[in-house]
Amino acid sequence: MKRVLLIGGSGQLGTAIRQRWTDCEIVAPAHQELDIRQTDRLEDALARIHPDLLVNASAFHDVDRCEAQPLTAFEVNAIAVGAAARLAREAGAVFMTFSTDYVFDGAASSPYTERDAPHPLSVYGVSKLAGELLVEGSRARAFVVRTCGVYGPAAGSRRRHFIERVLSGGPNGEAVRVVADVCASPTFAGHLADALARLAGTEAYGLYHAVNAGPVSWYEFAREAARQAGVDVALEPIPAQEWKAPAVRPRFSALSPAKLAALGIPMPPWREGIAAYLGVSQGFG
Repeated sequence: MKRVLLIGGSGQLGTAIRQRWTDCEIVAPAHQELDIRQTDRLEDALARIHPDLLVNASAFHDVDRCEAQPLTAFEVNAIAVGAAARLAREAGAVFMTFSTDYVFDGAASSPYTERDAPHPLSVYGVSKLAGELLVEGSRARAFVVRTCGVYGPAAGSRRRHFIERVLSGGPNGEAVRVVADVCASPTFAGHLADALARLAGTEAYGLYHAVNAGPVSWYEFAREAARQAGVDVALEPIPAQEWKAPAVRPRFSALSPAKLAALGIPMPPWREGIAAYLGVSQGFG
């Protein structure tokens, strides 16, 4: 891939892609210049830039706000994604976009594979699954990559991700309350970006799970992050039912990156993701 048009380049994943994809030219318009929903502008950008690869790293990913704003969720996460895939096909570009572990209901006891049937519980999960299906129906040369709990430095976000919130501690020295009975696959954006670069260099189009390997509860993940950072922070394990939120979340949503590994692109374990993040972040470690 010599030239990449990247939408959502200021988020955590977009920032990692811009920093780590050093062997190609990346054009990453600011959000005010190109919103994924602006189909006419996207069509013009594709005609002007002639990218080999169109990467959509944008999304409406505030899970709870999606419950209150379902139309926006479907506009951003589904309709616009399907249109982008179609435009990429018409422009002769490969398309890459991202989905979520929240397409599953959490009834499994081992990490989900690409062969497992989705059953989303939230508007967010339904909208992302709809986006997957629209890309599939576009007949584009496309990679649809499900990932989970992405964290890393972001150029254009003031929102703190999970590790930052944990290491900052609770207000007034209070314990940080962390759900202990929900398991997922938190993923360092840098590791994800590295894997995506290798995946984009193949013609093995389709659906992939790309996460730091191994299921872990959010409480255990928080404990390990604090241990590796050498930060003495009080953590309080709580059951998911005490975490009041508008959207229903799966209790187990870990993903298996085995299909990606079979392609020769293994993902590091989740503990290595924490170590890598602490190595590149400022202020911790």
